[in-house]
Amino acid sequence: MDSLDGKTAVVTGAGSGMGRAFAERFAKAGMRVVLADVEEPKLDEAVAAITATGASAIGVVTDVTDGAAVDRLRDAAIDAFGRVHVLCNNAGVAGSAPSGGAWVAENEWRWVLEVNLWGVVHGHRAFLPHLVEHGDGHIVNTASMAGHFPGHSAYTASKWAVVGITEGLFHDQRLRAAGVGVSCLCPGWVDTAIAESERNRPEWAAPPRDVEPSAMEEAMRAFVVDQLRSGMQPAAVADLVHDAILSGTFWIFTDRQMVAALEPRHRAVLDGTNPPTMGLDV
Repeated sequence: MDSLDGKTAVVTGAGSGMGRAFAERFAKAGMRVVLADVEEPKLDEAVAAITATGASAIGVVTDVTDGAAVDRLRDAAIDAFGRVHVLCNNAGVAGSAPSGGAWVAENEWRWVLEVNLWGVVHGHRAFLPHLVEHGDGHIVNTASMAGHFPGHSAYTASKWAVVGITEGLFHDQRLRAAGVGVSCLCPGWVDTAIAESERNRPEWAAPPRDVEPSAMEEAMRAFVVDQLRSGMQPAAVADLVHDAILSGTFWIFTDRQMVAALEPRHRAVLDGTNPPTMGLDV
């Protein structure tokens, strides 16, 4: 894209964190913004903050696990602004139930995959035909560095899947010359509240009451929270996303040291040797 001014962006998970920062950055660039989130109070607050700057923005309460709800989001965006140019499939949850080892919280896996993976799938299905039809669009899918490092968790599974289908979409759109750009955002540690995503967890996905996290799991959670708090600010990530859309850049990384740490694994794949520890031994 040569310019974002006067165009329309749709951002899921826009009530807080990176999604809100994306919406604010797009508004600053002169875009009209459609914010979507499952948390209505946070969504209303974000929309009010953007419209207070004079930018055009609307909010649409959306549960991205519901395909019909994502269809309604698309329709609301087109009804309000005529055409969508940028779609950020950003809504995501981390999950919180004990996992790994002998314990697999099946319901939580379903919930995390429905939000993180199916939310992206619904976004593609609902918006891609519209973007292809007018031929001037860009999709940004929020994956994670967890989509490149091994991990026996629903979050890791969802993010590896998002990386794979996003790269596949990039090749598909290039082969079709459809005029739709694609970017895969793989953030490292970013100062967001994703570690508190259980606040939006449906009751059916809650872990059994008699299952308590182990001491190691509690320590890992504390480590994650600490790393998030000291991570990159969402506004800085939003700048990277904005620039990637304009330049047509596929990979959006926030931590080049994490990217460099992937080299031993990639070398093992090429050599056909067992996976290296990559600092995962405890």
